[in-house]
Amino acid sequence: MPASKILMITGDFTEDYETMVPFQTLLACGYTVDAVCPGKKAGDTVATAIHDFEGDQTYSEKRGHNFALNATFDSVRAEDYDALVIPGGRAPEYLRLNADVLKFVRHFFDAGKPVAAICHGAQLLAAAGVLKGRTCSAYPACRPEVELAGGIYADISINDAVSDGNLVTAPAWPAHPSWLRQFMAVLDAAALLETNAA
Repeated sequence: MPASKILMITGDFTEDYETMVPFQTLLACGYTVDAVCPGKKAGDTVATAIHDFEGDQTYSEKRGHNFALNATFDSVRAEDYDALVIPGGRAPEYLRLNADVLKFVRHFFDAGKPVAAICHGAQLLAAAGVLKGRTCSAYPACRPEVELAGGIYADISINDAVSDGNLVTAPAWPAHPSWLRQFMAVLDAAALLETNAA
């Protein structure tokens, strides 16, 4: 089966693990991943933030790495990709104000392509209006946004993930093993369907 071509939409103060880990894992597993950010081009970097769970009422935040983008937002076309990955962190909060980003997100849902979102990535899904009737996990503080967008919030363990058709979501980076395993299963199923249809 041909490896899927995946688009990752990210931005400044994206969550460090939720960007670096899926990007590197999917590449290591043979997928092609293009990471983009509005207003930036291939070779530019986005600042990351490390969110941790240290016993406070919400996560703590520390400055993370600089993550290098390998594609230019203005040059990519959603139609050229088989799947979408949306990391969490603070980036989705402002990326959801970008009409082109929302158009990209809607494309993947309209076309029935696999989508993986984690943590605050659900903010982009809610803003794009693609959650109605869909089961979606997210960081617990995003539950109101999921539900106001017509989604069914999956109240699962922080290290678990949930799949609803082509959508795979998780609450935060401790869920990476489950989230990425489920996402790759959805990717492989979609690729098999495409191969059989050809």
